[in-house]
Amino acid sequence: MTKLEVLKKYFGYDSFREGQEELIDAILSGRDALGIMPTGAGKSICYQVPAMMLDGVAVVISPLISLMKDQVGALNQAGIPACYFNSSLSQHEYFEALELAKAGQYKIIYVAPERLEIDSFSRIAEECEISFVAVDEAHCVSQWGQDFRPSYLKIHRFIGGLPKRPVVGAFTATATKRVRDDIITDLKLTNPKTLVTGFDRPNLYFETRQSLPSRAGFILDYVKAHPNSSGIIYCISRSKVEKLCSTLCDNGISATRYHAGLSQEERRHNQDAFIYGDKLVMVATNAFGMGIDKSDVRFVIHNGMPKSLEAYYQEVGRAGRDGLKSDCILLYAASDVRTNRFLINQNDNPELSQSEKDKIKDKELERLKLMTFYATTTDCLRDYILKYFGEPGCGRCSNCSNCLSEYEEIDVTAVARKLVACVAVTGQKCGQMILLDFVRGVPGEKLKMLHLNDKKGFGCLKDVKPEKLREILDHLLRTGYLKTGEFYKLELTERSHDILSETVILKVTKEQEKRKERTRRRDRKAASVTATENPDLFELLRQKRSELARAEKMPPYIIFSDKTLHDMATEQPLNENEFMRLSGVGSRKCEKYSSEFLAVIRKFVLSK
Repeated sequence: MTKLEVLKKYFGYDSFREGQEELIDAILSGRDALGIMPTGAGKSICYQVPAMMLDGVAVVISPLISLMKDQVGALNQAGIPACYFNSSLSQHEYFEALELAKAGQYKIIYVAPERLEIDSFSRIAEECEISFVAVDEAHCVSQWGQDFRPSYLKIHRFIGGLPKRPVVGAFTATATKRVRDDIITDLKLTNPKTLVTGFDRPNLYFETRQSLPSRAGFILDYVKAHPNSSGIIYCISRSKVEKLCSTLCDNGISATRYHAGLSQEERRHNQDAFIYGDKLVMVATNAFGMGIDKSDVRFVIHNGMPKSLEAYYQEVGRAGRDGLKSDCILLYAASDVRTNRFLINQNDNPELSQSEKDKIKDKELERLKLMTFYATTTDCLRDYILKYFGEPGCGRCSNCSNCLSEYEEIDVTAVARKLVACVAVTGQKCGQMILLDFVRGVPGEKLKMLHLNDKKGFGCLKDVKPEKLREILDHLLRTGYLKTGEFYKLELTERSHDILSETVILKVTKEQEKRKERTRRRDRKAASVTATENPDLFELLRQKRSELARAEKMPPYIIFSDKTLHDMATEQPLNENEFMRLSGVGSRKCEKYSSEFLAVIRKFVLSK
């Protein structure tokens, strides 16, 4: 079969997406490959199609147990023999899979990196012809990546120990230039075909919110406004997960929870409830989500700011994997910065030297600063993300909260000069909260300990609202008039003195724009899910999919994605030939499911 025939037969697509064909061609020609493609862009196709066309077995190295289960399940559904080796298997299941692998029963084998050096798996490598190795989540090999895993550094030893070196492909969604260089070096890729297709996800709407009176209240209102939508809500701590999940459940929301404090059995049960659609909303720490391939997540809300834009973009990447419109909302408060600094300081990897730990900590603090700038900027959010990852900005995307808001410019020079002057007066000894207490004239133990209560400038900005002071201070940090130094103390910069001769302008949301907010959110509610010409038929098809999924004990999206159901509802195929032309319908799925869904469509058409 040709690559296009493989694509249609097993995966149901008539053409490749951007970048897929170039990487597949490189692998099929025997050349190593490095693909940097955004979540939802179809990275798995780049190694699954070559795996079907090359002789021998393809090994996919992944750290994500849930992703392995999902992809192996989907491959077997499509008629591709595949298995996985990870800690979720019982001893009996593990050795049974080993025997089948040795007998050549599988075309694709997924394995966790920690398993590569186990003797039993090494014997598979010796007895099977491994023609291709794909390294998923390849950024984990870099100490500068947000998910560094020491086990990834041993992958090159496994590849080097094979009787014949296979073609190697490495794939990830988020990688800066430095991380890309580390992937090539540490995996020892040979003259790889390197392709960066871009980081933009046009179907995602980005929004940031600051200083809300009640973040839980905002989340509850949002979820109630999207009653049939599946979503993930990330919280910084376990206690916040517990509290928010209880609030949602008490208000009739179909929600569950996930964090490291739960037993392994409860985490598995709750994750399955979300994936299988028994629960619509998952409230979780960042322990949840790696490898979750659920395609119909319509919103991701961060109830607190993550440590880095890499982590944030990876987490919001779980929304809209089917290409339909989805919302990504970040709720920010100044306390998030302090919490993340604490978490960064607590991180202690015993496998690293002190020098390496210090370098990584400094890098994480720098990333935290840039994440804070994202949370507080009034410029286009998509433009900020693209530039962060080294791409040309988009200027104005018209699909983020900043682009859709109306701003006015306010001269804040007088307040800004006083803030900078007070950093100097206090001897650059204060963090942000202490400085704000100082300029507002709020007495406290820390100010007393630093002997600042009687310093000139104490209370000089007591008439300015605290939230306005915070906005201006954030602006001074973003624009380089101030910086944070050791122990997060505010320090002067080379630009600090320029403030005496420059005008400081702050963009703020117009008051009338704030009053329009509810109306705009109602409009976005209608646009947050791609409309279909026949919503009633779509709902009937979704019910049929859920019925089949329960019977087969698999996630509904593995049968068909929401996008394919939307196509069914719009195109209304009435026979198998028409059904096969739908996006996402391969020959195996057509044979297995067409009669069930065609019956629903025919009944709907006849009732009209």
